[in-house]
Amino acid sequence: MTSLDRLYAPIADDLAIVEDTLSLVAQSDFLPLEAMLNQVLSRGGKRLRPAISLLCGGFGEYDADTQIPLAASIELLHTATLVHDDVIDSADTRRGHVTANATFGNPASVMLGDYMFAHAAELVARTGHIGVIRLFADTLMVMAKGELAQDVSAFDADSGTMRDYYRRIHGKTASLFATAGAGGAMMSACDAQTIDSLREYGRSIGMAFQIVDDILDFCGTEEQLGKPVGGDLSAGTLTLPAIVLMEDNPDDNPINRFLSAREENGRGEFLDEALEAARQPSIVERCMETVEEWRNRGLDALHAAPTNGPREQLTAIAEFVTQRDF
Repeated sequence: MTSLDRLYAPIADDLAIVEDTLSLVAQSDFLPLEAMLNQVLSRGGKRLRPAISLLCGGFGEYDADTQIPLAASIELLHTATLVHDDVIDSADTRRGHVTANATFGNPASVMLGDYMFAHAAELVARTGHIGVIRLFADTLMVMAKGELAQDVSAFDADSGTMRDYYRRIHGKTASLFATAGAGGAMMSACDAQTIDSLREYGRSIGMAFQIVDDILDFCGTEEQLGKPVGGDLSAGTLTLPAIVLMEDNPDDNPINRFLSAREENGRGEFLDEALEAARQPSIVERCMETVEEWRNRGLDALHAAPTNGPREQLTAIAEFVTQRDF
């Protein structure tokens, strides 16, 4: 039994039905679509977002008939964004598996992602909760803006500020974690204060989760990441380790040299130098301090929620998110 299995024990049966729901999504009378859906939906994952949604439903009047479609819609929305991300990034692998775009091409993968977005919307509509349906739509818009902000700021040294970084990762990652927390609570008719507390818990844990991912992109291994190391910086995306390095050396640093040389033959040399500089222990330590700040912020929000909910499991998820191996 893995650590996540233990954390998910109170919701194991409903999480299994979420998996069954996703398996049904992968069925289609159009065989090419079914093959594509099976490729992207059969690979599992941590299922953090649906787990948070189901657990947060435990703070109120839990009804599996509405909580499960919501949790499945959140996971399907997340997976759809990954399909589109891989197209944008021209990624060949994710988590050690061949991406949809590498198998089926970019046009088909864009349409696959669109289909999954639509199916996620159909799942959340099954809940019949207009507030949650509106939250889902708002979240999709926020995520799209976050991805667009990342795209338009690529290779732009002026975007290397903490404020810009936080705005981007809130949009592309933390907003869906926030929706998992708030949506589960809304579906179980929690009061406004509890909904806000669980929204902030999800948002803060999502911020911590993304920052850890960004650190791993510098300090992890290709085997660990399931994709090449340094992919973010190579694509011109400035994440926390790069930003800390730039703030420490505003006049001359390898990040700026890489950004300015991106069209030149020496780009690879500058990339290696930038990656090496940003993985210095002192920089990684400061980045991890930021992770801990966001984790603690999430735990503070959780502790403001009623004691009758699954606070122990949500606390353990926060610890799991921030303690991945480097």
